Amino acid sequence: MPAAAATASAPETAARRSIVVRFAGDSGDGMQLAGTQFTDTSAIFGNDVATFPDFPAEIRAPAGTVAGVSGFQVHFSSDDIFHPGDHVDALIAMNPAGLKAHLKDVTPGGLVIVNADEFTKTNLKKAGYPTPEGSKEPYNPLEDEELFRNLRLHKVPVTKLNQEVLRAGNAEHGWGLDPRSIARCRNMWVLGLVYWLFDRPLATTEEHLNQTFAVRKKLPAVAAANIQSLRAGWNYGETAEIVAERARVEPADIAPGVYRKVTGNEALSMGLIAGGNLAAKDIVYATYPITPASDILHNLAPMKHFGVKTVQAEDEIAAVCAAIGASFAGQIGITGTSGPGLALKAEAMGLAVVTELPLIVINVQRGGPSTGLPTKTEQSDLLQAVHGRNGDAPVVVLAPDSPGDCFRVGIEAIRVALTRMVPVVILTDGYLANGSEPWEVPSAADFPAIEVEHATAAQIADPDGEGFLPYSRDEHGARPWAIPGEPGVEHRIGGLEKQDRTGNVSYDPENHQRMTDLRAAKVAAVADLVPDIEALQGPPSGPLLVLGWGGTRGSITAAVQAAHERGQAQVAQAHLRHLNPFPRNLGAFLAGYERVLIPELNMGQLLLLIRGSFCVPAVGLNKVKGKPFLVEELLAAIDEQLR
Repeated sequence: MPAAAATASAPETAARRSIVVRFAGDSGDGMQLAGTQFTDTSAIFGNDVATFPDFPAEIRAPAGTVAGVSGFQVHFSSDDIFHPGDHVDALIAMNPAGLKAHLKDVTPGGLVIVNADEFTKTNLKKAGYPTPEGSKEPYNPLEDEELFRNLRLHKVPVTKLNQEVLRAGNAEHGWGLDPRSIARCRNMWVLGLVYWLFDRPLATTEEHLNQTFAVRKKLPAVAAANIQSLRAGWNYGETAEIVAERARVEPADIAPGVYRKVTGNEALSMGLIAGGNLAAKDIVYATYPITPASDILHNLAPMKHFGVKTVQAEDEIAAVCAAIGASFAGQIGITGTSGPGLALKAEAMGLAVVTELPLIVINVQRGGPSTGLPTKTEQSDLLQAVHGRNGDAPVVVLAPDSPGDCFRVGIEAIRVALTRMVPVVILTDGYLANGSEPWEVPSAADFPAIEVEHATAAQIADPDGEGFLPYSRDEHGARPWAIPGEPGVEHRIGGLEKQDRTGNVSYDPENHQRMTDLRAAKVAAVADLVPDIEALQGPPSGPLLVLGWGGTRGSITAAVQAAHERGQAQVAQAHLRHLNPFPRNLGAFLAGYERVLIPELNMGQLLLLIRGSFCVPAVGLNKVKGKPFLVEELLAAIDEQLR
């Protein structure tokens, strides 16, 4: 049977509702590519998917060590899913370090496939396996029957089998691949085997390989070799004893529409472009590269034909100042960073507050403090976003709750910033930024235009004869947006306190109090645009509410669903997208519950804001391990609160 055409279920194939697969290996083994291709194929096949990429901070971490392990987890299902999975059903380990780092996460009875060729004495030592006393050889976990007593272990000579097929291809087709290039194809060999195991077609990945290498000089041979490795892995599954492990997950029953797989960084980039088009303005994205926000720059840089300008600045301060300058000039100034960069941008964000210019600051949160855990997810910048500037400098803070939701939040941030003349912070995180899900592509008709009106001398008549008043205000508290060079609207700009209405420099204490109050009231008035919060699951009042924000929504949704399925229907769920200002009904809504559980990937920052604002009996569930919540962790906390 030709591999690319073999999509029908074999008699041995077991039916499953959902499966969690994790690819793990050295950071040079191509695990991110294998995981991404498996995700794309499963999404096109029709499954619901959720992913969790996990990789080292170093560009090239020490080869063969646990610190250098790169992993990619894919949860695919025939039902709706909301998280990447608590436990792994199938672990694909390319070396001893990959096995050591991830074996503990495999569910009892789970499948483990290892590249047995890499379990050499040298690699075992690199992975930190000890040498038993009296032995010259390090401990080899593959020889430990007790270790795999409750697992299904398959030792596959991946390196050898891949070498054999590509050496034959070299001889037959004259590819001219050196041994290092041949070794790089091992991830495709393994991917082919996993495709066979879970009854996935090869066509999507073959097309990707052809398109990727067709545009590069002298690389058609690389595409052909990778495709041959992919098919060889599939064929191995057809002929080896691993046949008994085969399983199939049927397509999900999803609403009709046009879908694509999207990561949070991709969706946010598209949302910013859409927002710019809705406002009939160019967006100017000025940034300094930082993990995990850099992909936003990568996504926006090629989009000049959509009115996008990108600036890679020399540092974080220059980036935010360039974005403020773009907004002063009448375009949409946007800057992106992660937590350490947000700290550096704080003074300039205060400048945007006092000059009352529209500015969008994206913070893709990661583990901290300082440079912390650059590739691990966290939610520890909430207080920094809400309060982290000198003086009273309020800004609007929004947090998307899924990769796809980043699109809508990008548009909303532009709408709020331009119509209310305020800085807006978007808080995503490493999990949302790099994780992916199927996303229904919306219609342009779903989004009304963003009406922007710039000040002109003719529109602003001053009855007192003082000329243009740059700090006069509309009914929402927003000041006029005047473009430099427009006759009759010349005005002062800078970081010193402004006199009410005229914008002159003022040190008057009463004026400072008034301007501080006006800036705070303007941000508070954004709550008029915020819909009331309501329970997403469970009763509108009762004994327990699970309240989340940002990327925790998927795990919380799954946990509350599971609680309902086991008879705890009194548990409710709600989720906050608007963190400053809060929805106007939030206090009354929270008062309807006896207890409020707030899970956060920090040490209790939303908990502090909720307790301080509403004096409700809220308790926190806090985790700072660089990983999302497990559903079982949330269920245990729900049980504890109900007791």
